[in-house]
Amino acid sequence: MFIALYIVIAVFCLIVLMIFVFFFGLWFRALLSGAPVKMNRIIGMWIRKVKSKVVVESRIMLVKAGLNMNSDLLETHLLAGGDIIRVSRALIAANKANLDLSFSKAAAIDLAGRDVLEAVKTCVNPKVIDCPNPDKGKESISAVAKDGIQLMAKARVTVRTNLARLIGGATEETIIARVGEGIVTTIGSAATYKDVLENPDNISKTVLAKGLDAGTAFEILSIDIADIDVGSNIGAKLQADQAEADMRRFQAVAEQRRAAAKAREQEMLAEIQENRAKVVLAEVEIPKAISESFRNGHLGIMDYYRIQNIQADTTMRNSIGGDMKDGESGKKP
Repeated sequence: MFIALYIVIAVFCLIVLMIFVFFFGLWFRALLSGAPVKMNRIIGMWIRKVKSKVVVESRIMLVKAGLNMNSDLLETHLLAGGDIIRVSRALIAANKANLDLSFSKAAAIDLAGRDVLEAVKTCVNPKVIDCPNPDKGKESISAVAKDGIQLMAKARVTVRTNLARLIGGATEETIIARVGEGIVTTIGSAATYKDVLENPDNISKTVLAKGLDAGTAFEILSIDIADIDVGSNIGAKLQADQAEADMRRFQAVAEQRRAAAKAREQEMLAEIQENRAKVVLAEVEIPKAISESFRNGHLGIMDYYRIQNIQADTTMRNSIGGDMKDGESGKKP
């Protein structure tokens, strides 16, 4: 029994020694740095599978910068999936720059997927955004003045992070889109393109006065027009296209009328042929009527001869009239 007791005590002492050797360096380092962390806290982190080294280093960093941060908060943020190293650096940078940034806000920004350290850097050192973004494959913003001349502009927007609106605020894409919309509106409201070229700063003033940073995570400091190029005469091109379209429309209407007239002509020719057929049918009835008159005694033989003479005389006159229409004197050669 004594041997078993000695073995248990020896194993216990060995375990304690191993734990002490394993965590002593980290505990002693925190103690010497003025940011002590209890040994049981470090062991508890190891049991909870938390990177105790990261937590201790973050606490040492914060304490050295004058921020006495509880290790419980750091451990909680690490368990939530946050990056406590970047959060700690962001808090230190914000403290040195006299920015109002608490640990809870920094942790919320980090857990929201935003780079809190980059946000603090941008707040201290403003960032320049190209509008439009050349990475998207667009080199300039095209707009047309009232006189129809196209202008292509490039702008540079200087912004800094607004920490108060960083959570839930719109990103750089929104800033670029709003600035582009403002440039198009300003150029489109100009009477001539010359006015824009003479005073390009009017674009900056007009766009900046619209308060385009509302609801975004940034504060616009300035909007500078980097370049303006004159493009094509869009107004003249549109007028030419409209004239071409009108010409085609008129041609279609004329073709429709010509087809209707042609169809009407064919209808009239058909009607003429129909009337001629009626005349022929009527002429066929004449011999029948003469024959009937002979049978009834209303027409004599002399009357018939007179009719024959009249027909012959009419045929001769028609023949003479036809020759004279041809430009002759009426006499046959």
